[in-house]
Amino acid sequence: MATSSAVPVPASHLDAARDAEAATRAANAALAANLPFSDVRDFEAVKHGLIAPVPEGAITTASGTALWNLGEYAFINGELAPSTVNPSLWRMARLNMANGLFKVKERLYQLRGFDISNMTVIEGDSGLILIDPLTTAEVARAALDLYYAHRPRLPVVAVIYTHSHLDHYGGVRGVVDEADVKAGKVAVVAPAGFMEAISGENVLAGLPMMRRAQFQFGHLLPRGAKGQIDAGLGKGVARGTPGLIAPTLSIAKPIEQHTIDGVKIVFQLAPETEAPEEMHMFYPDLGVLNMAENACPVLHNFIPLRGAVARDPRVWSKYIGDALKMYVPQADVLIGQHHWPTWGHDAIVDYLEAQRDLYKHIHDQTLRYMNKGWRPAEIAEAIDLPPGLADRWSVRGYYGTVSHNVKAVYQRYLSWYDGNPCNLHPLPPAPAAKKFVEYMGGAAAVIARARADFARGEYRWVAQVMKEVIFAEPDNKDARALCADALEQMGYQAESATWRNAFLYGAQELRHGVFQVPARSLATADTLAGLSTDVFFDALEIRLDPAKAAGQSFMLNWRFTDRDEEMVLTLRNCTLSHRMGERSEEAAAQVTTTRATLDALVLRKTTAPEALMSGALRIEGDPSKFALLFGMLDQPGTLMFDILTPGEGR
Repeated sequence: MATSSAVPVPASHLDAARDAEAATRAANAALAANLPFSDVRDFEAVKHGLIAPVPEGAITTASGTALWNLGEYAFINGELAPSTVNPSLWRMARLNMANGLFKVKERLYQLRGFDISNMTVIEGDSGLILIDPLTTAEVARAALDLYYAHRPRLPVVAVIYTHSHLDHYGGVRGVVDEADVKAGKVAVVAPAGFMEAISGENVLAGLPMMRRAQFQFGHLLPRGAKGQIDAGLGKGVARGTPGLIAPTLSIAKPIEQHTIDGVKIVFQLAPETEAPEEMHMFYPDLGVLNMAENACPVLHNFIPLRGAVARDPRVWSKYIGDALKMYVPQADVLIGQHHWPTWGHDAIVDYLEAQRDLYKHIHDQTLRYMNKGWRPAEIAEAIDLPPGLADRWSVRGYYGTVSHNVKAVYQRYLSWYDGNPCNLHPLPPAPAAKKFVEYMGGAAAVIARARADFARGEYRWVAQVMKEVIFAEPDNKDARALCADALEQMGYQAESATWRNAFLYGAQELRHGVFQVPARSLATADTLAGLSTDVFFDALEIRLDPAKAAGQSFMLNWRFTDRDEEMVLTLRNCTLSHRMGERSEEAAAQVTTTRATLDALVLRKTTAPEALMSGALRIEGDPSKFALLFGMLDQPGTLMFDILTPGEGR
């Protein structure tokens, strides 16, 4: 998950935005007429237990840089949605303005509206147990400071990460000192496999995920009724400095009970749900069930727009059902690590039954159509939520959508391929687009027809066909403008915050070009230090440039003295591979160092000659192979690669 919520693009970009077309106004009005807006219980729930709001609604650095600013959303101030915002999404955007320190129950508090996620605080016998310390250190520290302003200043004795997404662990260094963790004064608890799950999303595929996250969250959109208004799970993602402290206690059994500072906690593992490794918690002495991010008052993602491994809604539904059976009979409050709680046993049962059935319904109906031979896009058009779910606010598609979740289910079972051999080996987008436009009579003819379709409100088709013209002629101003206009109207109609952000940011890039954000490394010192050596080399090996490795073949033995590890790295067939716990007598050299030194080399905090001179790195045998290895590695790609146009050289 990306960590910037700044708006470095000019607010004047909103001036280029068009008003809602008649078709958009009609679509939004029709939706509004079919939803229960008279039900205002959620507006009461978001205020329940408020002790104090986020001070001045903002968090800034000493130099005045805004890391979080709810003031940007001052325009969200009335019940009636502007014509440029889906009325259901406007309702959620209003709810997500609730912020501050909330008392949920004796000994349990939540800090909401400091970030996209919540930080939960449990008061133990001698200190505080913090659950999910937000995204960045500065914001997590500000949230804890607000808690301390109204509650006793007890030390933090434990931090619990519910799962492996950055907004649930990245702020840990703002609330605890790693020295206290190493000294045993603070426990850090997470589900088993937590560190490996972080590796896959934040390291191996981190760069393209971050670029795609700009579309999902709308970080670079101006705030406003024609721009970014929400992110579905919250207003957006806080800025600042993300970090990581590795767990000291891993929850490995399906159900485990631990007592932490006098507080009994039952941990329920729920892998392959909203995250590869996730867990729920029940606090029996408090009567509180914490569903982490598996039962938010939204339809969640089976694959987020930023990308991820396809999640399993079948087991997701099962784990919700298990929690219903095991814990809800003793619970009178339900909380999550996003949004607001649910109070009362009957309300919790009703809420979780709907969540359970939501994920199972989409899964089962997708499989039903798959078994009839339907294709992903066809199934996505055919399935909607049934009566009993469709009219419930708590399952609306503010974050995920039925449409793209259906496609995720299809992908999980049958892959990207729809079975039609015509789609097995098509031309790449740019050359295919050129042929498409040629067959259609040229760009001018296609644009003329598309303008007529735009006037009829056929925005999906206009965007689809203009995409082809843009890939055939990337500099065609008329095609870019018309595609932007179509995407914009689709954004104004979207109930999903992530779809709205993607459509509107796509329109912005077509009109104004790709905004060049400052380059920064995705591999932070904390992240690298937290990686196992096995995963570290997985990440290194994907950077090998085969052209530079052509004709080379060798092995290197490695020993890491700080972790008492050894491994052999093999280059053969223009491919790197490694095996942990082994060494080879045929190796060209033996490399002895520490993982900390290797991390510093990758982060460019030191050089190989400097490490050799200091003794932090020793090479016995042929040192040229070590230098050759690092010379074969590609530098990480640039973040702001082309998405809406073909891109150079493609």
